[in-house]
Amino acid sequence: MKGVIVDWAGTIVDYGSRAPVQAFRAAFAEEGVEITVAEARAPMGLAKRDHIRAVLEIPRVARAWAKHHGALAGEAEIDRLYHRFLPLQLPVLSELSTVIPGALDAFAAFRARGLKIGSTTGYVRELMDVLLPHAEKHGLHVDSMICPSDVAVGRPAPYMCFLNAMKLNVFPMWELVKIGDTPADVDEGRNAGMWTVGLTRQGNEVGLSVEEQAALPPPELEARLAFARQRLGRADYLAESIAETPAIVDEIAARVARGERPSR
Repeated sequence: MKGVIVDWAGTIVDYGSRAPVQAFRAAFAEEGVEITVAEARAPMGLAKRDHIRAVLEIPRVARAWAKHHGALAGEAEIDRLYHRFLPLQLPVLSELSTVIPGALDAFAAFRARGLKIGSTTGYVRELMDVLLPHAEKHGLHVDSMICPSDVAVGRPAPYMCFLNAMKLNVFPMWELVKIGDTPADVDEGRNAGMWTVGLTRQGNEVGLSVEEQAALPPPELEARLAFARQRLGRADYLAESIAETPAIVDEIAARVARGERPSR
């Protein structure tokens, strides 16, 4: 194996991927349309402008927008929401983007195996310019970081993964593993011809902090985990946390050594 390409929020920082949800809900509320946590989370992993478009295409949200504004949202409204979102997101990045437990150890294990570490994100460069120094201050360093603005099209297109591979000088793509916590992450890796790992408990699809999970009745937590497993079911492997991924990469390496490739 040559390397891993990781997502950011919900994968290596921001347990539960909570920072984007707050900002999306606040941006829509400022436009007079309330969206639920589930609606804010549904398209997570996409570039943020694409995310806003996807939320507006949810039938209930589309109806609520048309009722309040007198017409469905168009490109001008998407732009307006996007420009509302950015300043709302910036203040919560440092507050909620703490390194996820197990991420530093996983990175150390990857490097001990000689793997390079790339990364992709739904965050634009303006947001990553805040998040990246915060993560590095806490010991989390990647070898390459690609934003949607660096390529023609963001997730689920494979271009951010391809650009990472070019910057890291690694190939073929089947000797790379994509790790993320959303269906968009999984599809990005699959479309790039990579092995994929979907993270359930710690990521967007469960969407709760460690403390919130501990407070849930076990049946409710299991229902959330089952939902996450279903949402991420296209991945080659599922794991509850980033801490489990070095062992998965070892298993993938053994399969590649036997001549196996990701099945599509």
